[in-house]
Parts: sequence; C-alpha cells; structure tokens
Amino acid sequence: MSTTDPAVTPRHAAPSTRRSVAGRLGDAVLTVLAAGGVVCIVAVLASFVFGVSLIMFKTGSMAPTIPTGSLAVVREVPASSVVPGDVVTVDRPGDLPVTHRVVRTSPGPSGTALLELKGDANNYEDPAGYTVTEVRKVLWSVPGLARAVVWLSNPAVLGLITVGMTALVVTVFWPREPRRST
Repeated sequence: MSTTDPAVTPRHAAPSTRRSVAGRLGDAVLTVLAAGGVVCIVAVLASFVFGVSLIMFKTGSMAPTIPTGSLAVVREVPASSVVPGDVVTVDRPGDLPVTHRVVRTSPGPSGTALLELKGDANNYEDPAGYTVTEVRKVLWSVPGLARAVVWLSNPAVLGLITVGMTALVVTVFWPREPRRST
C-alpha cells in the first residue's frame, strides 16, 4: 500500500500552530524589550569606544539653550580643541562640575588651556578661568529627559520593572500542555 493512499492518511492533521493573542502579544513585547536591550548594549559600548557619556542639568544657567531638567550627551575632548561658542563641562576640584559656554580660550603650559566660561542665562562670566587639559563637550541635549532618568533610577521603580519583566518572561516561556484535537 502506498503512503499517499487516502484511506491510510490520518483524518486529522498535526496540532494547530495557531497561538493565542496573549502569546503573540507577549512575544511582541519581548521582541521590543530585546531590541531595547540591544540599543542599551550598543550605547554602553559606544560610550567606552568614543568617550561619550551623559550629564543632567540641575540648574538653569544654560537656559533657554539647555533648560533645567535636560539630559545632554557629552564627549571628552582635549581642552585645546574647543573654541568660543562651544558648550563644555569642566571638572572643579572639591566642587560639582560646571557646564557653560566657552567665551575665550588661551593656550596654557604643558598642553593645558585656560577657558573663560559663561552660562547663557548668567549676566557675567564665571569669576575665574579654568585651566584644564580635557573637557566634556556637549554634543546635543534633550529637554526634560533628565527627570525621566531620575524617576527610572528610583529603587522602587527599578524593583517594579524587574518584577514586571520577570512575570512577563515567566508567562511567555511557561510550559503549556499541547492542545488535544477532537
């Protein structure tokens, strides 16, 4: 007898490969989250390779160009490479860093540069210049994004996100009984 004989062919086909809406939705959410994870990994690698990092603006000294609550992407560069008009972050020993616009530059000894800075919202230049070898140059900024970063870094929010992601992964990957055909 041939295996293609209709009399021998089983009456029902293999179990249906249809999935529930919840299963497909769970897969879609996991795919989006996985893509987000890949973006985060690429961002971390880029920060190491290109010397890029993030800073948050807690004051309005650079408003309206960079308002309070903005998040900026900065890159570490030699201080001698900046020009008037650039916005840079300068570390200050024993104090918080300052991010202001470069007004004037002067070459200093041993590869340093003297930078005179002023906040866009300030009436006067910073009282003293900054003699530095490296600064973090602002590449671009996003208003209001710092607040979201601060909120997401709250331990309670991080805990809820962790529990939610765990529940999602368990729900999607939990073993299910195969459907029985009737």
